[in-house]
Amino acid sequence: MTLAMSRRDFLKVSAALGGGFVLEFCFPLASAATAGAAASEVNAWIVIHPDDRVVIRIARSEMGQGTFTALAQLVAEELDCDWGKVSAEFASPNEHFKRNRIWGSMSTGGSMGVRSSQDYVRKAGASARVMLVMAAAMQWQVPASECLAENGVISHGPTGRKLRYGQVADAAARLAPPQDVQLRDPKDWKIAGKSVHRLDIPDKVLGKPVFGVGGSLHGMLHASIAQCPVFGGTLRSVDARAAEKMRGVKKVVREKDFVAVVADSWWRADQALGKLAIEWDEGGNGSASNQTVQAMLQAGLAEADLPQARKLGDAQAALAGAAKVIEAEYQSPYLSHATLEPQTCTAWFKPEGFLEVWTSTQNGEASMEAAAQASGLPLDKIEVHKMMLGGGFGRRGGPQDFVRQGVAIAKALPGVPVKLMWSREEDMQHDFYRPASIVRMKAGVDAQGKLIAMHTRIACPSILKVLMPKMLGKDGIDFSAVRSFSDMPYTVAHQQVDYAMRNGHVPVGFWRAPGQQNAFYRECFIDELAVAAGKDPVEYRLAMLKPGDKNRLVLEAVVKAAAWGTSLPSGIHRGVAVVDGFGSFTAMVAEVSVSAAGKVTVQRIVVAIDSGYVVNPDTCRAQAESNVIYGLGPILYQENNVKNGRIVESNFRSFRLPQISEMPKVETVLVPTGGFWGGHGEPAILPLAPAVCNAIFAATGKRIRSLPLKHHDLRRV
Repeated sequence: MTLAMSRRDFLKVSAALGGGFVLEFCFPLASAATAGAAASEVNAWIVIHPDDRVVIRIARSEMGQGTFTALAQLVAEELDCDWGKVSAEFASPNEHFKRNRIWGSMSTGGSMGVRSSQDYVRKAGASARVMLVMAAAMQWQVPASECLAENGVISHGPTGRKLRYGQVADAAARLAPPQDVQLRDPKDWKIAGKSVHRLDIPDKVLGKPVFGVGGSLHGMLHASIAQCPVFGGTLRSVDARAAEKMRGVKKVVREKDFVAVVADSWWRADQALGKLAIEWDEGGNGSASNQTVQAMLQAGLAEADLPQARKLGDAQAALAGAAKVIEAEYQSPYLSHATLEPQTCTAWFKPEGFLEVWTSTQNGEASMEAAAQASGLPLDKIEVHKMMLGGGFGRRGGPQDFVRQGVAIAKALPGVPVKLMWSREEDMQHDFYRPASIVRMKAGVDAQGKLIAMHTRIACPSILKVLMPKMLGKDGIDFSAVRSFSDMPYTVAHQQVDYAMRNGHVPVGFWRAPGQQNAFYRECFIDELAVAAGKDPVEYRLAMLKPGDKNRLVLEAVVKAAAWGTSLPSGIHRGVAVVDGFGSFTAMVAEVSVSAAGKVTVQRIVVAIDSGYVVNPDTCRAQAESNVIYGLGPILYQENNVKNGRIVESNFRSFRLPQISEMPKVETVLVPTGGFWGGHGEPAILPLAPAVCNAIFAATGKRIRSLPLKHHDLRRV
């Protein structure tokens, strides 16, 4: 076949297929797209085999949230291929670097996997479809405008001729990409918007080694690690003589802030680790405790002239003139991520000077950069093999400490693959925790109980200062620490939000829905105001939400689905909350019972979510359920305490996970209004704690202003 059409002619014809969206990048021709190749890379996202199998490359990570499938759906929708022939694979971070970040962001967090990449991945699919149509038209020597691509087949209307994608993929790969492509209206979606099967499920169900912890290489050694139990401490000395004599031990690796034992099995490595006589320098933090953390945060609340995250009107003057002022102080503890898969990294320094890394990561680029820092190698000499995550929740994104450690350990044993796996105790006691925080709220209401002014003071460590200091505002405000207050949707004329950054020695990090404690504080306080005004909590909120506000729409949807206001079985009580965040709008009604002995049982959760568009309804419902069970633990009993500079909790015996028997019935109402792209990985956790705690108040008359509930006496008196 001869490609006789010029680039100018190609662009003219492809423009006839549709325009309006300008591609912000070009797709390089692939080395695989050569004559006789088994498969052809039509563009960086799409590889097509001669038998029509389509492989879609995914840059984002998969930790159970469904991004792997949802992004493939969006590409396949615009490509218009046969979904039954679609598979997906992770894009290579090494290739990503060499090809000038061709796949965009590789970071997966903040419910942004789909919403921040949907535009360019859809354009990738549409662009490939145009190129396939063009290749067929050139083979037939007909105008491309007479050709139609559908379900993996290109047809020529006037003659009835057909070609499969696999038959023209090689030719299409040789063409220049179009400058403009038309994206489908979501109302015309055939693959996206449907509850198609998850691409990652079969391998997981079959137990294939798709997680970082499950990988195995020939001749691989194993490492177990011990880090200073006090954050910020360093290694002073270690006596390894007893450990080095133990069976299977190959090496003891000493670094500034950790010691690791490498052996022929992880069990032997961990047993030998316990025989090390280690002396740590605690760095002056050995006396830190819950009490010192509390004092640090309270000092922040007491400080004058704090930077303001929001200022509307004159809150102080309005409070002074209010008919009544209501005040409350709420607080939350540090929280571990408690990923079921502990931190892990396999590294292999090859004899030819190349480093390979296998790890469960939320950011392939960040993992590669961490590996470069630890190894001293340039980025083009490093490959990171992204694995499925056995839980992420923010832990495997910014820090990348496990990658640096894994590479440093393997560097001491060049030529041999070494897998580092943390013990559960190391994982629990060396996290980047959800920040502890205290928030003081003061509301001014008029004679009818209407909220006219609100002053909020937030004392909380800054995640950005720890992990992304360049993202801090000039005024030192961390947006994740003030969300839900700095962007409160209620129409209150006078608002002031002050932020006291207080970072102690405990490292903090992004935890599922960073800043979600503020939703608990705000929505419980709004309930307090409703009760003080003698108003129904739903009606009180609706009065402060403008018609057409998406917060109002989801609130109306959830109260309808939950039949708010109707009678309930004896002993069951309802609570409500509405919170927007992570691109979506969410409202929730919780139905809760409290026994005479004070035991809380969450019976039913009804949640309404408006994410604009929904790519896979089944996955979105699953994420709502995931948010509920993940968020239930911190409500009921989870916390991390500080004593002698250390985290007290060391395993699931002391940091309990919710059980199947505690899972409430969850009903998810998807109310996508279109016009925007929201997330689903985190929004449903935002209203959970306030909805549950507001229901507890309805049941007991006792207001919950701190979590977990295990510290509260809810017994009937």
